[in-house]
Amino acid sequence: MASLTSVAPAAGNIYNPTPGTTMQGVSIDDSRRIFNFGERVADLAPEQSPFFAYLSKVAKKPTDDPVFKFLEKRHQWQRRNFDVKTQKDTLAFSGAAWGLTGLELDCAYDIYGREAADQQPQFLLAGQVIAIDGVYSVDGSAFTVNGTNGFDVTAYYRITADPALAAGKATVAATFIKAMFKPTGSNGLAATKKGQVPDATNAIAGASKLRLLVNAVGQVVGTSHVEAGTDPEGWRDEFYNREGYCQIFKTAVPLFSGTSLATRYRGDSNEYMRVYKEKLMEHKMDIEHALLFGIGGADEAATGPARRTWGILPYTEIHGKVKMVDKSEATYDTFIEMMEDIFSPESGNSGDKLVLASREVMTWLNKLGGSGFLANTMAGVGSGQGSGMDIANVPGQFGHNVTKVSTLYGNLHFVHEPLFRGPWADYAVLIDLKNLAYRPLVGNGVSRDTQIMTNVQSNNVDGRKDMILTEAGLEIALPETHTVMKFKA
Repeated sequence: MASLTSVAPAAGNIYNPTPGTTMQGVSIDDSRRIFNFGERVADLAPEQSPFFAYLSKVAKKPTDDPVFKFLEKRHQWQRRNFDVKTQKDTLAFSGAAWGLTGLELDCAYDIYGREAADQQPQFLLAGQVIAIDGVYSVDGSAFTVNGTNGFDVTAYYRITADPALAAGKATVAATFIKAMFKPTGSNGLAATKKGQVPDATNAIAGASKLRLLVNAVGQVVGTSHVEAGTDPEGWRDEFYNREGYCQIFKTAVPLFSGTSLATRYRGDSNEYMRVYKEKLMEHKMDIEHALLFGIGGADEAATGPARRTWGILPYTEIHGKVKMVDKSEATYDTFIEMMEDIFSPESGNSGDKLVLASREVMTWLNKLGGSGFLANTMAGVGSGQGSGMDIANVPGQFGHNVTKVSTLYGNLHFVHEPLFRGPWADYAVLIDLKNLAYRPLVGNGVSRDTQIMTNVQSNNVDGRKDMILTEAGLEIALPETHTVMKFKA
């Protein structure tokens, strides 16, 4: 860490022919200068505030409004999947009889792409080909899945008209294309007829029927339009609007009399500079606490609003994903099952997560024996039953030790977060830095990023009092890409 007395202001107009040395009149003891410290405060003991350090280095995006609004974009092409809302049965087999009218479908995404139950699938349009899980019955009555008469199939249809939209559903009419038996390998018909359409030539009786069960899943699998046809209808996703707040952080360097400033002390001879360093760290840790645990909002005070930024932990618990992990049973297999959801592309995830973890979690992760994650994961390696887990301890880019866990779906970069203690001693939060930003207030040529305001004492005081000030907030976008993991014994 550079000496505090060697930090030059960000916008000096004094030419310095000797880089690395401070010109007279711009040191920390200058009585009139406001020092922009925003780019340097994160470098103070970064291992003590890893979250703030990472945000300051890789996810800094100034805002010109203390209440900043931002838009979330979720791309629709990763979705277009739906569920059957109401059970639907066909008539006895024939190509036309297995067509559909009045098929009610819903989906688990709203118009903004957020996960929500019982939503309109507005993306369904005439000319689309859809595939739906169904159950086929030989005699039209026994629909037991994979039983003597009932078999799993994937049914394909072409939508013939734009669906009628109503609250929480779309009603679809579609022509039947084909139903493919799903291979089961056990019962005779599905095993021998897999991949074939059920019809009379495949030993299917004319009474056979197809049932689409409630919550059966489906997917749009392309479009098929007639030759010389007209243009189809279109649809679009909407942006989702969110709001964040800049919080004002203030830390005072207490008043030093002129006498104390001129006195040489034991231990650290310059008491003023010793306290200054401590107050800079205190200020930085206040920011780290707020970015981790803050509850966003604004309280109206007599002189104006007192705004609070959201912290990543409570915001993710409310709007993101939460996973419970049993430390005594967690292995690579259980982690992979979680990662399948945590890294799901439908949510807009990237392939890397910064994982801030408590000491307890980091200790458990790195244990080689007992009930540690490594012990559970690597059990049986010598007998050829290893999981193929890739765990490596590597030096971090910003002064941290990082435990990198590579999974099939993406990489987890575990970093010890010292503030995860007490109520959060068994927590870890998985952060997608692509969807996060540290937002200091900067506008009209004025920066409210971390700065030192000198000599804030009254003019008639024989002494000196300084103040460290930051006005900034945390922008948390696509909260479903962040995850809180709660570990239990």
